[in-house]
Amino acid sequence: MGKSGRKLDGDDSEASNLLAALGHEQRRQILRVMADGKAISPKEVGKKLSQPLSHVSYHIRVLAACGAIKLVRTKEVRGSTQHFYCLALEAEWARQALGLQP
Repeated sequence: MGKSGRKLDGDDSEASNLLAALGHEQRRQILRVMADGKAISPKEVGKKLSQPLSHVSYHIRVLAACGAIKLVRTKEVRGSTQHFYCLALEAEWARQALGLQP
């Protein structure tokens, strides 16, 4: 049960996870970079934000886990796999909080 005394269902849990993920400024920046709808890799996001790949990759994993972004394709590059994600944020309140158009 939540603090309000009502039972938390799957939607409440997902919303709570998304809200927690959006509590970090770098994650909000990542989502804004992805707002154009094009698939982008963590490496490309890191370049756009001038952030190390290790930091961006961590935040990308958090955003993927809460459903804010989704993996759309992979590509083999010099013996490793590059992942490409796109925005999957459907919650209207979250899009508004980020200043994204509906």
